Amino acid sequence: MDDDRRAKLERLRESGIDPYPHTYAGVQPAASVHAAHGELDAGEETDAPYRVAGRLTGRREMGKAAFLDVTDRSGKIQVQAKRDVLGDEIFEGLIGLDLGDIVGIEGTAFKSRRGELTLAVSGWQLLAKSLAPPPDKFHGLEDTETRYRRRELDLIANEEARELFILRSKVIAAVRRWLDERDFLEVETPVLQPLYGGALARPFTTHHNALDRDLYLRIATELYLKRLIVGGLERVYELGKDFRNEGLSTKHNPEFTMLEWYEAYADYNDIAEELEQLVSFVASEIEYEGPIDFSAPWKRVTLQDAIREETGIDVRAGEELPGEGTWAKRVDDLLSKEVEPKLVNPTFVMDYPVELSPFAKDHRSEPGLVERFECFAGGMEFANAFTELNDPDEQRARFEQQQRHTAEGDDEAQPFDEDYVRALEQGMPPTGGIGVGIDRLVMLLSGRSSIREVVLFPAMR
Repeated sequence: MDDDRRAKLERLRESGIDPYPHTYAGVQPAASVHAAHGELDAGEETDAPYRVAGRLTGRREMGKAAFLDVTDRSGKIQVQAKRDVLGDEIFEGLIGLDLGDIVGIEGTAFKSRRGELTLAVSGWQLLAKSLAPPPDKFHGLEDTETRYRRRELDLIANEEARELFILRSKVIAAVRRWLDERDFLEVETPVLQPLYGGALARPFTTHHNALDRDLYLRIATELYLKRLIVGGLERVYELGKDFRNEGLSTKHNPEFTMLEWYEAYADYNDIAEELEQLVSFVASEIEYEGPIDFSAPWKRVTLQDAIREETGIDVRAGEELPGEGTWAKRVDDLLSKEVEPKLVNPTFVMDYPVELSPFAKDHRSEPGLVERFECFAGGMEFANAFTELNDPDEQRARFEQQQRHTAEGDDEAQPFDEDYVRALEQGMPPTGGIGVGIDRLVMLLSGRSSIREVVLFPAMR
């Protein structure tokens, strides 16, 4: 906190000015003012009145006049204050504000002689006194640790950060719009679950005092959403937070945003085509112009061929695989280390070993495999889909196999979910389903290389 700013705050209060008023009605975004007067010539004036509000980010005094910059979410607008128009007291009060203060401005639009749209100030009001100075406006906020821990400072100082998170919001809105227009229902399933499931991951555990039982933060929404397919909702999606008790990396945050959708009477081929359409639509909506080609169709390659092309190893030939752990884990390691980093344009890697996919349906023509794909782009996986296993007896056997993995020390194995098997016994139609990592999708569409860049408040060590 700045002593001089604190002193100004006390003087304001002593003079009867409320430095933190309740409201400031009628505010219009700076961008809308710019849009309304883009055709004005330099020096041209209007009588169009506006009320704008935002953070004071610049000030240039010129004797009996001053130019100030006011920045809101939509952008920046210049305002001009004149002593002979406002009077000494009002003029001095305005130019005496500190950078970082939140201010409301009334004025009429004109183009300055230099061609910049400006508001001629007719009145102003302090809306919030800033007691701490803003980051250096010339150099921005460059310290990565501070940017992530104090995202508010990053957003104040760096226009690029504001634009990124506005982009993220637009991506999510476009995803919802695409699904809603295709008759998918957005639903909400429990975040606190009596039994975690739907992925191979370690959960976060908490305790419910009133029930005196442990509960888990969900690692996926899959099993609850498929119970809704059993219930006849046929097309459902959920867009929300999942939680996995795992390490931090450029691609992993313990709290992350996932989209999952499930569609009755579809298989993984249908879901692949829909993912192509969805991502292409979102890229178009945000006017993506980056290096990745999201236009359909995307490349398709089997897991076996993808690994063989990069390593010369045929994972289904029975030969000893490099690495440690189970055979399935070694296959997964080969994929993630040797194949994944080299997949830049969107690529479907198809047909996985059953050991890696406890909820996917057996492949209709390849014994030992299941109908599953993962989709990769920019050197990372961002989507995972199945033709969903809907045979309750086979699902029970898969759960029992996972229990054996747990007994062998695999703390990411899937626990046995009797309620889910019971739901399948009611009959689930043929179904295709997918999970899409929203954070990773935003990384791809914004050209960011770390998940911490696209999460407003990432986990920090």
